[in-house]
Amino acid sequence: MKKFIIPFIALAFIYSCGTDKPTEDGLKPLNGGKFSGGVLRMNEVEDFRNLFPLDITEVSSFHIANQVYEGLVKLSQKDLTVIPCIAESWTKNNDATVWTFKIRKGVKFQNDECFEGSEGREISAKDFKWCFDNLCSASPHNQMYSNTFNKRVKGADEFYQSTKDKKPLEGGVSGVKVIDDYTLEITLYNPLAGFLNILAMPGCYLYPKEALDKYGEDGMRARTVGTGPFMLKTVKEGEAVILERNPDYWGKDADGNPLPYLDAVRYSFIKEKKQELLEFRKGNLDMLYRIPTENIGDILGELDNAKTNKAFELQVTPAMSLFYYGFLHESKPFNDKRVCLAFNYAIDRQKIVDFTLKGEGVPAIYGIVPSSPNFESKGYDFKGIKGYTYDPDKAKKLLADAGYANGNNFPHITLQINSGGGDRNVLTAQVIQSMLKENLNIDINIETLPFTQSLDKIESGQSLFWRSGWVADYPDPETFLTLLYGPHVPATLTERSYLNTTRFKNAKYDSLFTLAMKEVDDVKRYTLYKEADQVAIDEGAMMPIFYDEIYRLVQNNVKDFDVNAMEYRDATRIYFVPEEKKNKKPAQ
Repeated sequence: MKKFIIPFIALAFIYSCGTDKPTEDGLKPLNGGKFSGGVLRMNEVEDFRNLFPLDITEVSSFHIANQVYEGLVKLSQKDLTVIPCIAESWTKNNDATVWTFKIRKGVKFQNDECFEGSEGREISAKDFKWCFDNLCSASPHNQMYSNTFNKRVKGADEFYQSTKDKKPLEGGVSGVKVIDDYTLEITLYNPLAGFLNILAMPGCYLYPKEALDKYGEDGMRARTVGTGPFMLKTVKEGEAVILERNPDYWGKDADGNPLPYLDAVRYSFIKEKKQELLEFRKGNLDMLYRIPTENIGDILGELDNAKTNKAFELQVTPAMSLFYYGFLHESKPFNDKRVCLAFNYAIDRQKIVDFTLKGEGVPAIYGIVPSSPNFESKGYDFKGIKGYTYDPDKAKKLLADAGYANGNNFPHITLQINSGGGDRNVLTAQVIQSMLKENLNIDINIETLPFTQSLDKIESGQSLFWRSGWVADYPDPETFLTLLYGPHVPATLTERSYLNTTRFKNAKYDSLFTLAMKEVDDVKRYTLYKEADQVAIDEGAMMPIFYDEIYRLVQNNVKDFDVNAMEYRDATRIYFVPEEKKNKKPAQ
């Protein structure tokens, strides 16, 4: 793999805060005990697919774009609470149907050739109005409408249909209004307590009309113009993406230091987890997400044996993430729920976690929504959901009732999995292949595809049985249950289905989900979501395998890189400390 050297002279900026000389590491002390400078090096095991805000559908793209783009609000990297971003404050009416946002003054788009003189201009409420109208416009590149403003923001559905008919309504989305240059008002169809979570999603990022006019949706795939702390500098497809510090970023910390602290962020795209671990151990990566399965025991033992001056920090937390297999419900044999249920009862999830994954995960023996402490603390009783037990006899009976006794006449099907993510995709598939053969006498072929190709086939209805995973878009059970919401399914199998890729439809499920979306009271809302979750299990909507856990290694000189259940990363406040300080806590 080629190495890319950042020209530090070009990336170094003289800050007004802090008067000490740079350290031997090239870091500059700042007020409050922090340091500026350095390049944060991270790896993605999958190539990014698309950086255009409306076309971000997978984690690699999100990790990169989240450093460049911003919205009205964002999530806290520490605890996933919603915090102000370009909107410095907001209010809502009594029933949470009208939201008013105050826009920060002086926020500028990053410098780019799309602007006159290549200098970024100040943003206003009108820019959000334009972006939100575009979010509600029909386009093959718009994959964010269905899980953001659709059936939520007043006038969004009507405007979307008008753009589909090539006759856009004058005035755009009626529920999005510019009050003045720094005030934006959004009106909803129904109360929605979690609306701020929606606004933190990539579809609600701010980008300039000038950029889309100049580069088009295709051109914005690997070109970005945002307001965030970092700007896109270099893209080497499949090798590296480099983001450099935005010198005009609006943010400052509590001590008056300009943000971000880092000079740059570099992403590599090493596909093999063992090689990724080796690069981390050599000091060429500052963070490693997900330890290779076969190395977990060695890493834990190494940390246990180290008394002091540990080489790196292990961060572990339950994840808002589900590893599952999908069924295409519109095609045989999975249009019969008895087949779907037979598959679910034929696999031993506890055995998969204990022996295949070496304990890295939690068996998905409850519902679709992961067993997150964050959800449970807010009243989501996931343990009250009756999930799938390991019951081969029940599985055999269900398959026989569906007309395939002892696997006779069952079609030969292929399990599609994606490459990347280490060895666990392959190992899990092989174990499940064996269990289905042993318990149902069914032969399953395994096909491994590159991630983007696999996703394309799934969304376009060309896959029958596949591996997938879902990491929460926001900290709410809705982000998982929306994957099975019937209205997300297009009219024909030839149309792409971005969210509900299983094309599962159930009237009772949709009714409960719709009621929950309109419910402001969290206790009542979570009760409705739990009921919908139980319906999904009873109907064999998908094949949950395990709830993820995050195992992350971070070099000791990296500070304020908080781990959270969504693996949500915000490099704005991450910083390095000099070598001699790396095992010490920063001054308070």
